[in-house]
Amino acid sequence: MIQNALLSIGLLVVVAKLLEGLLRRFRINAIVAYTLTGILLGPVVGIIEPTSEMHVLLGIGIFLLFFLIGLDELDISSFMAAIRGRYFVAAILSVLVPLLISMAITSDVFFDFGLGLDFGASIALAGILSLTSLGVVAKILVDEGHLREPIGIRIFMTALIAELLLLLIVGFTIGEHGTEMSWIGVLFLLGKIAAFTVVTWVLASRVIPPLIMMLQRILYVPQLSFGLILGGLFLTVVGAEKMGLHGSLGALLFGAALSGMPYQVSRDISPGMRSTAEGFFVPLFFAAAGLHLSLSFTELPGLTIAALVLVPFVGKFTGALLGALVARLETPFALATGLMAKGVAEVALLLVLFETGVIGDDIFSLLVLIMFGYILLMPPAINAVIHRSKTSAAEELPDRLPPVLARFVLQDITVGEILDPKRTFADSGLTVRAFADRWIVPHQQDYVVVNKGDLTGIVSLGMLRYLPKGAWSTTKVRKMVRRNPPRAHPDEPVEDVLQRMTERSLTVMPVVERESDKFVGAVSSRDILDLIIAEARGNA
Repeated sequence: MIQNALLSIGLLVVVAKLLEGLLRRFRINAIVAYTLTGILLGPVVGIIEPTSEMHVLLGIGIFLLFFLIGLDELDISSFMAAIRGRYFVAAILSVLVPLLISMAITSDVFFDFGLGLDFGASIALAGILSLTSLGVVAKILVDEGHLREPIGIRIFMTALIAELLLLLIVGFTIGEHGTEMSWIGVLFLLGKIAAFTVVTWVLASRVIPPLIMMLQRILYVPQLSFGLILGGLFLTVVGAEKMGLHGSLGALLFGAALSGMPYQVSRDISPGMRSTAEGFFVPLFFAAAGLHLSLSFTELPGLTIAALVLVPFVGKFTGALLGALVARLETPFALATGLMAKGVAEVALLLVLFETGVIGDDIFSLLVLIMFGYILLMPPAINAVIHRSKTSAAEELPDRLPPVLARFVLQDITVGEILDPKRTFADSGLTVRAFADRWIVPHQQDYVVVNKGDLTGIVSLGMLRYLPKGAWSTTKVRKMVRRNPPRAHPDEPVEDVLQRMTERSLTVMPVVERESDKFVGAVSSRDILDLIIAEARGNA
């Protein structure tokens, strides 16, 4: 029995990776290649069938997959940086409108389409149909060079908020599928979301990384950080399951919280974790999804098929377009189109619903095929719409950048590589009035202040608001300075510095030499954005 299971698993993984390499030549997503492998070796050829041994590995695979989604695409500080202003309004509407419209199909409140879902499961399926894949959005924007444009940044930031909100909702409602939920239960659900998110974030972002670094200095154990993170992942999954939630949500939040961990820890765990997941578990997971696909969906009523194909599509586009219009964002049609990207998380969550018996193979097969349509058709559609969009000359980029934005573009680039040694800084002896007249520029909230070339501190525009206008001509800037600000070093990765700037709500950070603490310059969020633009242009 074990030999047969190993034979099936080996065939699936080998064929999946080979097919991935073949289809990559045609720019076809790897998820399509993996699932086609399962279809070919399962329903078509009939040499592989799902086994109980395979299900154990699939369970591990789903947790690693959602851990990586959280690690690569989401983090709490990025979410907090992105929710400021109009992007949050646009994202909320792009979530709520399609969620409610999709629930018209997944529930029997207005009309019974025969899905047979309880209230919690109907929310979960509606959430999956309403998701936007930040990973797919980012890949499209980077590959086509749109991340250097305001429209690309806008789509990215809106997708970041929308994806996190819906993944949280879906993760919790999947865990509640076995019990009846009411509208009153939604409030309790939101409370659990908040509590579990806070606890997971505190442990994963504030406790585990410094603990790992301390243990590494004491124990000198090979792959210590990898083992601790992997073990912590499974403990978080168990904790989520004990609370009646699905383990994928625990894995997602654990990865999201760890996305801001120090570069040293990330460098130790990411290669091994990513190789294990992308080389084995992820191909096996989606190949197993292909094993379950069938033509049984053709027996569904035509009205049900049409509703599942069209209504979520119309609802998602309408919600995104309405959000952009209400938030008064430019190029609303392009933003709405950009939020239609779907990918890995949707297919993975559908398999979870199928494995737990929430949906049958007919609904599962139909929806997976619909997701394949999104994966294949939306990237060229998004690119075409963005190319045709007209933007105004006055269009501006956001003041603050979420760290996850840099993660998609920058890798192993240090602060020293973008540091401008010729840049000058405001002198602490200036009056506030002189400082305001000479140094304040649009879209910068914080400024480094020096005294004879030595760092004095940072002055923020928010601090000047508390100073009466009549005192601006007599008050020196040094009195308004925030002393002993956080510092960066030239050899630090840019991504780490942006993470700290976001956590401390800064748009600039002084740079000092590591040994001597000598002030050598400053790096701003605008410098990092310029670097992102240059990298995106180079990849276009």
